[in-house]
Amino acid sequence: MLLNAKDKKPSVPAVFGQAKYVYVEAIDGQEFDPNLNPDDRIAIADVRDALDNWKRYILTTSRSEAEVVIVVRKGRAAGANVGIAPRRAQLPGSGGQLGQPGQAGQQGPMGAGAEIGAEAGPPDDLFEVCQVNPDGKLGSPLWQRTLPNGLNAPDVALLKDFEKAVDKAYPPQPAATPQKSSQQQPAQQQPAHAQKP
Repeated sequence: MLLNAKDKKPSVPAVFGQAKYVYVEAIDGQEFDPNLNPDDRIAIADVRDALDNWKRYILTTSRSEAEVVIVVRKGRAAGANVGIAPRRAQLPGSGGQLGQPGQAGQQGPMGAGAEIGAEAGPPDDLFEVCQVNPDGKLGSPLWQRTLPNGLNAPDVALLKDFEKAVDKAYPPQPAATPQKSSQQQPAQQQPAHAQKP
């Protein structure tokens, strides 16, 4: 059986049209997590500002109060993390290899060594919208998009895409405006020179 065009379901889930409360976090943690990547923290703030301008949802300070949760992640090329890590010193006759903790063989005393790691990931910015499950964990994304620099302010293009889709599927209801009372204007008096002689 074919559906008529008017019977087609909207392209976004109904919860986006019904929800009032939203929370924003990063894929790696919440805004004030000290271990959160600074770029993700900025992205959270920029998305919150853009949501405030949209005025469709009310921002909450807790995930548990939200009906939908927006999850963001700034794109990353490869950011180097340089630090100091403990290493075992190389002993003569150990085959030219640096001993590691837990290895058998000749190992020397612990010493400091340079460690270089890289935080790499998708180069595009990520924007997801999820619901919170009864157990407090996030469900699978109901909406997901990626875009190079899509979380950059002032445009926050990924949020704009979401905004357009939601407003198209579930047009915002205009705010009720108070009706003006129909008061009669006071009768105008005739000018004095218009009196009969």
